Amino acid sequence: MRCPIALHPQGVRRQTFMPFRVLALRAVLALCLLLAAVAACAETLAGVVIVVIDGDTVLFKPDHYGAASRAFLKVRLVDIDAPEQDQPHGVAATQTLKDMALKKHADLEIVATDVYGRKLGRLTIDALPVNVELVRRGHAWSSSRNPDDAMRMLQREASRARIGLWQGADPVPPWIWRRQHTAD
Repeated sequence: MRCPIALHPQGVRRQTFMPFRVLALRAVLALCLLLAAVAACAETLAGVVIVVIDGDTVLFKPDHYGAASRAFLKVRLVDIDAPEQDQPHGVAATQTLKDMALKKHADLEIVATDVYGRKLGRLTIDALPVNVELVRRGHAWSSSRNPDDAMRMLQREASRARIGLWQGADPVPPWIWRRQHTAD
């Protein structure tokens, strides 16, 4: 019995298989490059929160912009989603963020820029992680989808303690609220 041979323009073509080690090494290398790119994107700035727009958005003026500069960054706090202004508990969430951050010196870790041009980041004031604290105090939802994530655990604790937005009978998450009220 003869086996057919596939002919290639340059002769007989051999089928080669990469050893598992080579594939594993390439996967590890790709992961390292990805992590390096993510780390390179993160930038930490020192500055002042000059305006609180809502429960998860601020205007931030970095120190290096200078005192006379009117320049600022619009920042959406990552890992959380606070109630909208016209949503139940929206005003309280905004006021809590004002109490915590307005006109205070802070560190901002920028992790990305969204499609609206806002910087996405984590705000820290006097070693207090503001994003985490808003969830812990019951003024924002964790946007993590991992049920074992620390932020989700803090959200469950706030819900059990019925603090902040969890005082209401059945709080509506802001992503659902926005969907229901976009036609308004």
